[in-house]
Amino acid sequence: MKPEITNLSAQESRIAKSEDDFLTTEEARLKRGRINRMLKGMRKEKPRITVERARLMTESFRETEGKPVALRWALALENVFHNIDIHIQDEELIVGRCGPPGRYGILYPELRGAWLEKGIDTFPTRKEGRFSITDEDIEVVKETILPYWKGRTIFEINYDLLPEDTRKVLYREDDPYCPSYAVIDSTTDRSSQQWVPDYEKVLKRGFIGIESEAQERIDRLDPLDAENNFEKLAFLKSVVIVCRAIVHYAKRHSDLAREMAKNESCSKRAEELLAIANVCEKVPGQPAETFYEAIQSQWFTQVGFRFEHMHGGTIGNGRIDQYLYPYYQSDIEKGTIDDDDVLEYLEHLWVNLAQNVTLQQSGAIFHNEGVPHFEATTIGGQDRWGRDATNELTYLVLQSKIEFPLDYPDLAVRIHTQTPDRLLAGVCELIKEGTGFPKLLNDEAVIPFLLAKGASIEEVRDYCVSSCTEVRLVNRDFYMTGNMYINLGSAMEMALHRGRIKKIGDEQFGLDTGDPKSFATFEDMMNAFKEQVRFLVRHCFIQDRIHASLRPSFFASPLQSCLHDLCMEQAVDMQQGQVEGGIAPGFWDPIGIGTAIDSLAALKKLVFDEKSISMERILDALDSDFSDQLTEQRCIQAPKFGNNDPYVDNIGSELEAFFRSLSHEYTNLSGGKLDVRYVPVTSHVPLGRIVGALPNGRKAHQPLSEGMSPSQGCDRLGPTASLLSIAHQKETSYAEGGEGVLNMKLTPQIVAGEEGTKALSALIRSWCDLKIWHLQFNIINRDTLVAAQKNPEKYRNLLVRVAGYSSYFVDLSLDLQNEIINRMEHGASC
Repeated sequence: MKPEITNLSAQESRIAKSEDDFLTTEEARLKRGRINRMLKGMRKEKPRITVERARLMTESFRETEGKPVALRWALALENVFHNIDIHIQDEELIVGRCGPPGRYGILYPELRGAWLEKGIDTFPTRKEGRFSITDEDIEVVKETILPYWKGRTIFEINYDLLPEDTRKVLYREDDPYCPSYAVIDSTTDRSSQQWVPDYEKVLKRGFIGIESEAQERIDRLDPLDAENNFEKLAFLKSVVIVCRAIVHYAKRHSDLAREMAKNESCSKRAEELLAIANVCEKVPGQPAETFYEAIQSQWFTQVGFRFEHMHGGTIGNGRIDQYLYPYYQSDIEKGTIDDDDVLEYLEHLWVNLAQNVTLQQSGAIFHNEGVPHFEATTIGGQDRWGRDATNELTYLVLQSKIEFPLDYPDLAVRIHTQTPDRLLAGVCELIKEGTGFPKLLNDEAVIPFLLAKGASIEEVRDYCVSSCTEVRLVNRDFYMTGNMYINLGSAMEMALHRGRIKKIGDEQFGLDTGDPKSFATFEDMMNAFKEQVRFLVRHCFIQDRIHASLRPSFFASPLQSCLHDLCMEQAVDMQQGQVEGGIAPGFWDPIGIGTAIDSLAALKKLVFDEKSISMERILDALDSDFSDQLTEQRCIQAPKFGNNDPYVDNIGSELEAFFRSLSHEYTNLSGGKLDVRYVPVTSHVPLGRIVGALPNGRKAHQPLSEGMSPSQGCDRLGPTASLLSIAHQKETSYAEGGEGVLNMKLTPQIVAGEEGTKALSALIRSWCDLKIWHLQFNIINRDTLVAAQKNPEKYRNLLVRVAGYSSYFVDLSLDLQNEIINRMEHGASC
């Protein structure tokens, strides 16, 4: 008989008491009833596809053929701002939506429009990522939207231009919208990504001020210098158009609120509606003066970005505790608000974020499970002068996340050696809630990395977290290119089978790197693996280079660009990719690094060093999916990454160095050097499905290791040993470090009480000292996850940390659920 669970996380306790639909503390529920009522039933509501944005964008693009691309996007965005339906729901204070009331997903036909021909009918019935859509809206898509975009999207043109051998590596022959899974290209999934705008500019100047700057620049252009000024003029005009349009959009809400106030029978709500009208009359056109105005201005700006483009890493909230702090401080000093008001505004913003659900085409669902959209909200860290940046608003944002039960905001806390004990204790209390929040980013690793890109120390100290674990510099970073996942499991399989992957037809797919039975040394084995990785990376960068050369002809981002100092100074749209002084990074993701290290370590130990098992026997065992149980056990018992074992960790260091050197062989079209990331989202699960058995003892078609974490269940000596292995593996110069997801799963028992908080704080301090990029935790009992699989309705609101984000466990595929369950659960000590 299993022992009864004696310790539950706070989240598990709430679920056990059926208290998981609302704000998490009794005080919050009493004081913020408005938020509670907004939350009621949200999780049970299936999101609805909204086609309004797609219809209005398509309508405009039809009418602007032949105009400069910057003006086409500006006029399309203007059409949306002027004509999309607007709503103010009961009790709303922060207004503006990209769709109808409730949860919604936005359609972006300009990306992969032809896919809609077969995909639009499947949304209500597909197994994962279901959305409702009306028959009328399906008809609009098929008869109005699809006919325009089919054959015109960047994906279709990009696909047609690919060399045939590259196309074969990237995509399945029978479905160009489905990747081969030896690699996944997601460059064409979105039109912009990993973007953090200069919200402070909007709050201090307003869009009317930005419009005036653009108009002044237009007035100064020399009409006789047409060769140099034609594109600048188009860009600046596009800025004027979108600045006026977003102000008009806000004023439409002001007019609606005044009209609603006239007919409102409740005097308190009528006052609220008049306050909404006054705020929307002012912002985001003019500078904000109060906390309420500032947070409404920020939200209108975010809504505009969602209308403008689909963002893969979406729009970060930036350092919200920094740019909103002056308004908080001023209002507190005046006595016009108190902390409870601030918490209500923040939690209202989180509701707005959560109601927008990312709409993904079927081929992308399994490497982005749980409908993440990554609006990272950054708090903590340092100011531009190197001082700790923690303030009173930092703690309120942290408190709001403890109270707020949904999967947003995606809270990120910057940690450094001088992070106050009080803040770290608060972070630990949030971690102990068990919802997977927050994710931690390490200033001691990130700042040297960003300095090496040419930014000043003042700029890099002001970095923001974006998407899973990426970081961005406001007013320096541009479009990030090169998003591709490289299946290291496939590379290993090809190295052991002369370039063949059994699941992909067992035909020649990669390079013939020789018969592994003829390898005389481990170096021969390692070189064969490296050549297969090089082969996959090369084809991905061929695709990326074609896509990058096409992008300026397809996309413009006048709204995003007008909030970028360098774009405005040089009068160039950020999608053009050529901005002097800007940083335009690229990246690629090796997926399954723990799997690869462990497989190579097993071969080194068993075949080449001990010579206790022949390569032939290993290959026979792999081909039979380990029907040879003795060989299986020897492979499982071989040394594993994550246990502070130099024998294994040195292999990780060699791979890390190889990946870095391989990256230096490529630059993007802007001259940016490419970074290596370990950010799989959930791609390690579908990538594992095409990979046969591997020498680490992993059976065929099982998930690969995730992020930069050790293989599932293999870091047996505790979290500290795991951190030491990762630090050893990444012992290159910090300038060449880079993003990576590091998940740890701890039982609630070992972090319980004051002693548990101290132990967790000490572990985080050690991680900071080791200069490891990222860290996040699942604090949950295995039995809870197993129970959720059996009774999903009871556990419908159970949040878990997936990758660089949290999601609802029951919304994940069974394979991903099992992968999370199988991650090593540390229950002895930190």
